[in-house]
Amino acid sequence: MAILTDSELAYLEGKLQRKANEVEQDIVGAEWSEHCSYKSSKKYLRLLPTKGKRVLVGPGYDAGVIDVGDGHVLTIHIESHNHPSAVEPYGGAATGVGGVIRDIMSMGTRPIAVLDALRFAPLDKSNSKWLFKHVVRGIADYGNCIGIPTVGGEIEFDPSFEDYCLVDVASIGYGKKEEIISNRADVGDLLVLAGGSTGRDGIHGASFASRALEAENRSAVQIPDPFLEKLLLEATMEAVQQGCVKAIKDLGGGGLSCCLSETSDNLGRGFEVDIGTVHAKESGMSSAELMISESQERMLYVTDAEKIPKLKKILDKYELRYSILGKAAGHQNLIVRHNDSVVADMPSELVAHAPLADRQAKRPAYLDSIKNVRQPRQPADLGKVLLSLLSSPTIASKRWVYQQYDHEVGVRTVLKPGDADAAVLRLEDNKFAAVKLDGNSKHCYIDPYQGTLGCLSEGRRNVVCTGADPVGVVDHLQFANPEDPEVFWTFTQAINAIVDYCNFMEIPVVGGKVSFYNETAKGPIKPSPVMGTLGLIDDSAKITRSGLKKGDSIFIVGQTAPEMGGSEYYEQHHKITGGQVPVVDLKTDKKNGDAVLGLIAAGLVSCAHDCSKGGLAVALCEMAIAGNLGFKVDIKKVPNSCKRSDEVLFSESHSRYIIGTKDPEQVEKSLTDAGVVFAQIGKAVGIKAEFTKSGKPVVGLTRLKLESSFASLEKTMNH
Repeated sequence: MAILTDSELAYLEGKLQRKANEVEQDIVGAEWSEHCSYKSSKKYLRLLPTKGKRVLVGPGYDAGVIDVGDGHVLTIHIESHNHPSAVEPYGGAATGVGGVIRDIMSMGTRPIAVLDALRFAPLDKSNSKWLFKHVVRGIADYGNCIGIPTVGGEIEFDPSFEDYCLVDVASIGYGKKEEIISNRADVGDLLVLAGGSTGRDGIHGASFASRALEAENRSAVQIPDPFLEKLLLEATMEAVQQGCVKAIKDLGGGGLSCCLSETSDNLGRGFEVDIGTVHAKESGMSSAELMISESQERMLYVTDAEKIPKLKKILDKYELRYSILGKAAGHQNLIVRHNDSVVADMPSELVAHAPLADRQAKRPAYLDSIKNVRQPRQPADLGKVLLSLLSSPTIASKRWVYQQYDHEVGVRTVLKPGDADAAVLRLEDNKFAAVKLDGNSKHCYIDPYQGTLGCLSEGRRNVVCTGADPVGVVDHLQFANPEDPEVFWTFTQAINAIVDYCNFMEIPVVGGKVSFYNETAKGPIKPSPVMGTLGLIDDSAKITRSGLKKGDSIFIVGQTAPEMGGSEYYEQHHKITGGQVPVVDLKTDKKNGDAVLGLIAAGLVSCAHDCSKGGLAVALCEMAIAGNLGFKVDIKKVPNSCKRSDEVLFSESHSRYIIGTKDPEQVEKSLTDAGVVFAQIGKAVGIKAEFTKSGKPVVGLTRLKLESSFASLEKTMNH
């Protein structure tokens, strides 16, 4: 398998001033893969705003670290396992969970929650249902076995994911500020590899993930063992608490090649290791196999001669196998021996930093053909349309998914799936964290800039609706082949959107992941950035759910416009792709969110929900289902620039919130003072979802009909 390009090999040998042997080429090939090196994206990622008053550690490490006060920190990271999950969905998804959990552990914090964002083809396409079923089971089994709750997620279905899937997993950690691993090393410090044995599973996994999926390669898929990871977790936490590790790094993509070169480079110390000491699954593994194997549940610890007895005692206590690989040195090289032979000797900085690719970007030609679409005729029965949207797999209840997850283990989960727009986790001293993942491939395909702004806006709205102040973002940027200028242009537009949104909102990007080459023989995926938003709540009284409360007056904050491009209404009901996607006005977005946060802080909001996929009609129905209650609203009162009822009901305009209150007069005064567009549009009453227009019926559906349609995904998967 050719890993390095001719130009990369020439660059490497030019720096070495000699020929690189086969082992060295394999080591560098793993580290310089797109998956590990970010060679196409790194110079763009440097544009992201990464500093903030709470940011202790930003991008470039295993996880971002946010100061939450009182001596505690939150850590957050997001990863993907797309190619492996498309080949072997159970193992691919499970090992994705294991990897992101180890990233959190590497910072010295205990993982307290997992979230997932998933993308599949429609369930009637080829193997989509099989992929969906086994990806969910892989995530569930790994998290449940290790005792870390899966507290939230997000799923989309789109034809561009046919014979493929995107599996993003984020993890949140919590710990003491003083125990964050400082990552340092002195000459003579020991390098300890602990956990799972190294085998031939996962060989060339990073390279496999750095090109289009053209054929199955099961040897590149790792084998999960959550019970071993649980032991590794507890041993790591004990080692951190007892102060016997100076640096920690998990072994993920690229195996020892990436782990050793990146750790050596970050610490500014050369490493001298003997891979003949590695505890292996089988005898006879070659030097290259030992270096690039991606066997799971492995960690590298850096410690010193004084603390090694204590670390060994902890590892023995948990019956974990370990090997002392070597030592930190006074030079700057990664020197790898295999028993008596030196098999690689290269500067760590050279290995850890691939030459950056200079990609061309060109606006895709397809954008012109979908810019203007013919407006469809308004259906006579809008109630039937609403039920069809509620039953669309992207919108329908995800209960079939989250009922397989243990989302309450660890006793920190305050708001679990289905309760609110984001998950809420209990911290200490009446503090809470809200977290949500959001994406919209349909919007991003039509307009990658506005689509990505919309993902960020939705993430902010979701945490705001729980009563949380947004404090940080992680991004996961998933695109097809970066060597295609049209694909790369969509990536640059997403970066521009993140830069603009986060600078304006003063929300730092604390971590993320880029995943390219997401395509098969059937074609590329749609641009699929997923944004994770983290918020903080400083008082339990502010925690807000989405379900309507009896007698609530219903308000909408924000303006509805006829921006139907990429909407579920156009895509699912009319089979139209194109048109004007919802546009985010940054000033309005901030003003509306701040106004709702102010209402929640004042105790004036009994429930809150954002308008997103499916628009106002779907949002209100979701609130009714969650609250086991009906409502009556007048769409004529909704602030809008639309000419038709279907646009008011199903437009996905951003920056909109629906709130319920028992004090409408005070809410009206507060929103007027805040200078936002708003209206009181109805009441939470009865058992029906009733939309009227100046008193005339538009849609009238029983809550039972809503619930039946909303449960369609569960019915499909249980059939």
